[in-house]
Amino acid sequence: MIISCGFICVFALINKVSLQETVEAVIGGSVLLPCSSTKHDHKLQDINVFWRHNGSKIVCDIIPSSRSLEKQDPEYKNRTETFPEEYERGNFSIKLHNLISADGGKYTCLISHSSEHPTVKLIIMESTAGKGTISTEPDSVETSSPLLGVGIASGIIVIVIVIVIVYLRKKSSICRKADRHDMGSDAQEVAHMNQ
Repeated sequence: MIISCGFICVFALINKVSLQETVEAVIGGSVLLPCSSTKHDHKLQDINVFWRHNGSKIVCDIIPSSRSLEKQDPEYKNRTETFPEEYERGNFSIKLHNLISADGGKYTCLISHSSEHPTVKLIIMESTAGKGTISTEPDSVETSSPLLGVGIASGIIVIVIVIVIVYLRKKSSICRKADRHDMGSDAQEVAHMNQ
């Protein structure tokens, strides 16, 4: 019972995993913010993609049936680039130009009809003469590799499999002991009947 509940909880957790990628760019430069959907079972006209910065600022909405940018936050006007030729492949990445330090932070790509919500952490670097680069976003350390999330999910699956195997072996052992006990009881009954 506990193992099946644990398995369901782990499966739900793995199903909701959204991978975060970290990218770095310099002030005044451009950066590609990646977003791809692995599901291609919906028609393009049924899919809408909403890019948000730090949860609320409207960076860009990709609505194939509409070219409107009316709701776009003014600080992103004329600075975002989309790639309509890539939409059919499930690629909804955008490019952000003329970067400023305020552009640093978390970008979320919300894909309609999907539980996928890829996120990108953008770190803006200031170029300083002779001193290398300095990050303008000294947030907590996060992974820059989406493979880490896959590795964690794989590890959880392996742990669940091991727990299930141990549980089944213990259950099998208990059944064998019960069978031996029953056989012993049957032998005693036969001996008692023969007396």
